[in-house]
Order: sequence, then structure tokens, then C-alpha cells
Amino acid sequence: MDSLSLGILSAIWLGILTSISPCPLATNIAAISYIGKRVGTPRMVLLSGLLYMLGRMLAYLVLGIIMVAGILSIPDLSYYLQNHINQFLGPVLILVGIFLLELIPLRLPGFGLSENMQNRVAGYGVWGAGLLGIIFALSFCPVSAALFFGSLVPLSIKHGSRFLLPSLYGIGTALPVILFAFVVAMGTRYLGAIFNKLTQFEKWARRITGVIFILVGIYYTLIYVFGIPL
Repeated sequence: MDSLSLGILSAIWLGILTSISPCPLATNIAAISYIGKRVGTPRMVLLSGLLYMLGRMLAYLVLGIIMVAGILSIPDLSYYLQNHINQFLGPVLILVGIFLLELIPLRLPGFGLSENMQNRVAGYGVWGAGLLGIIFALSFCPVSAALFFGSLVPLSIKHGSRFLLPSLYGIGTALPVILFAFVVAMGTRYLGAIFNKLTQFEKWARRITGVIFILVGIYYTLIYVFGIPL
């Protein structure tokens, strides 16, 4: 598998892992349930889930494009990073892996949807789901911040990808949302069970990903920082 193909799979996986992390997972279900109670029919619930998904995708895509394109548009900085990114990638992956394993706590300001905002979103009906998707995507939790800023952005810079990898990351974050919307549309009887299963899966997926990040980070650090051939 070539480097770009691995980058593509990594971007999708990072998006999925972001979406099923505890904070985004809870907000995803809460948002779709909140909208679903106000739009009535299962068909409209599915539509609200789709719009919520598109809102999240759009937010991550635009933010990723702005950051990556902004960095790559500075010629000297772009040339330097694309030729030395591996030297930075090793320590960054180790740090992100440590955060994923929760060996060092990463605290960010909490985010909640005010009553005024809830009423405003409710007034938009099904279209409010798209707005919620954008809002919740930009309200980074510790794990999602580490995955996006610490993994996706350096990965996109490494491959010079302004659009492809941020787009695939956005798609990855949206995949579990479709499942939530389908469950809510069919009835919430199985929602608790699916939530518990995804929580358990996320815990092990995050730990395995964290270990892999640390091992790959050590490998990159030994080769590109200390010049030790392996």
C-alpha cells in the first residue's frame, strides 16, 4: 500500500474515531434525537440526520481547507514543512497517542447549547439539523481536537492535500451519524444498546490507535530526528 492510500484510510479512520469519541457521540445522538422529536415522521428524521451529517462534513472540510491551504500557500513555509514534516510528525504522533491513551489529561472549555439557541434551532425545523452539525463539529472535545489538529492537519500537510484528506475526514465523522438517524427514525428502543456497544468499541479503538500512534511516532523520531537507521 502506497503512502497516499494509507493517508486516505487514516483520514477516514480518524473521522470515524472522532465521531464515536464520548463527547461527539453523545452530541450526535442528542442532536438527532432533539431534531427528530420536532420533525415528526421517520422520513424527516432521516433527512435531519443527513443534513446534520452534511453540516459536520462542511465544518470540518472548510476548517481543514483553510488551515492546510493557508499553510501550503506560504511558499517558504510550505517547502520547509513538506521536506521536514516527518521530523515533526514523530513527536506529534507520540503526543497525540498519549492523549488518546489518557496518560495526560487534555482539558478544553465545555460547550453547551443554550436555551435561546435551542429555541432558534427548533424554529428552523429540519434545516436546524444542518446548523447543529456545524455548531457541534466546531465545538472540539479533547479527543476530537487531538485527532483533528494533531493528526489530520499534519497528515494533510505531509501529502499536500488541501481537499481530499479533509473531505474524507468529514465523511468519516458522518458515517456513524447515519446509523444514529436510522435508529431514531425506526424508534429509540435500541438506541441505548447501540450507544453502549459503540462506547465499548470506541474505548478499545482509541487505545489501539493510541498505541499505534506512539509506536509509529517513535519510529519516525528515531529515523528522522535522531537519524538512526532501522
